[in-house]
Amino acid sequence: MPPSPVPHPLTFPNFRAYIVARLAAVIAQNGMMIVIGWQAYNIARETMSTQAAAAQLGLIGLAQFLPLFFLTPVTGWVADHFDRRMIVRATLCLMITGISLLAFATYEGWIDLPMIFAMAVLVGIVRAFNGPAFGALAPNLVPKAVLPNAIAISSVAWQGGAIVGPALGGYMYAIQPWVAYAASASLLTLALLSMLTMGTVPQSPRDTSKRPIAQMIDGLSYVRRNRLVLATITLDLFAVLLAGATALLPVYAKDILHVGSQGLGHLAAAPAIGAAVTALWFSFRPLKNEVGLKMLASVLVFGVATITFGATAFIAAPYAMPVALGAMVVWGSADMFSVYVRSSLIQLHTPDQMRGRVSSVSQLTISASNELGEAESGFLAALIGPVAAVIAGGVGAIIITVVWARLFPELRLARTFDPPDEREADYSQEKVT
Repeated sequence: MPPSPVPHPLTFPNFRAYIVARLAAVIAQNGMMIVIGWQAYNIARETMSTQAAAAQLGLIGLAQFLPLFFLTPVTGWVADHFDRRMIVRATLCLMITGISLLAFATYEGWIDLPMIFAMAVLVGIVRAFNGPAFGALAPNLVPKAVLPNAIAISSVAWQGGAIVGPALGGYMYAIQPWVAYAASASLLTLALLSMLTMGTVPQSPRDTSKRPIAQMIDGLSYVRRNRLVLATITLDLFAVLLAGATALLPVYAKDILHVGSQGLGHLAAAPAIGAAVTALWFSFRPLKNEVGLKMLASVLVFGVATITFGATAFIAAPYAMPVALGAMVVWGSADMFSVYVRSSLIQLHTPDQMRGRVSSVSQLTISASNELGEAESGFLAALIGPVAAVIAGGVGAIIITVVWARLFPELRLARTFDPPDEREADYSQEKVT
């Protein structure tokens, strides 16, 4: 008899609720952060030079990163020992409260830099707890046979939201700044309502054989021992840390390309187009072969696209914006490709009882590459100028990719997403048959 067809992940109600919540929350959080950056830059430019104002963007990235850095060991342990649904619900409530305050303060006109920095810290705290719980939920919502497609769709939702969010934030800001915050609060409310519809989710029993501190350390130890997981996490860390061009989009929109807040929306939307096309492709045709080499290639393309975007400062006005938009489309597509491979490898190579802790380590590196990358880009732009900072970052991403291909042959040789023991087990079963 022919094998039974594998059901689509979206046929499972809990997974549908998860995807709606994840997509809405990621769009809201990332849309809020582009608005915070744009608003902070505009406030700073009233009294500061371009480079000094760019340094404020770096400080905002740092304000987000530091809470996550210090809380990561705790949050991973929490995600492995408590109901992950409740963690997500609680953090969404906290975020809705904070962003509603920002919307009100902006509407009333008493928003200032200290309040913006306080919100950045709150975002860092919320993401520290929210990320590991959200990330570790997906593999428990569908049967194992459906897991590769479920991980692909979850990755699509995360990355798609991460890129669509800034575009939406830029467009809403062009209407009114407070409208952008209100839109993010509405999306977070939708995410919360969706999470409230999620039924019971199976979760591995708590590990009581070790003390909490030892269990927290186990998550870091697992990542260090599994060289394939280590390679994918650190490659993304250093590549995006160096080539985080999106951190300087407000600078490019206002002072280099001179396209204003509406142009900022276009620039932030461009990566969404590339990411959406790539995500749509993977949702129907999941990647199966030569996954490691293809991830390395995608990071190389990511670096080239960053260099191209940075170089638009040297292109004449009628052509600069179209080239910048094209570069960001490719940037988003390459980033989506890399995130899809990394997320799939991490989830499928990590046992469920460790997923919260490993997800927290992964989130720390993602945050380091994003928020700390924003800090690096802002501070570097203050030192050498925004154009040189973006181009240097793209060159650095290419160098890192070449070095990682040599340092981690496990990544080059990764043919599929399956863990080695499962591939060997499947092969042995075929031999017996």
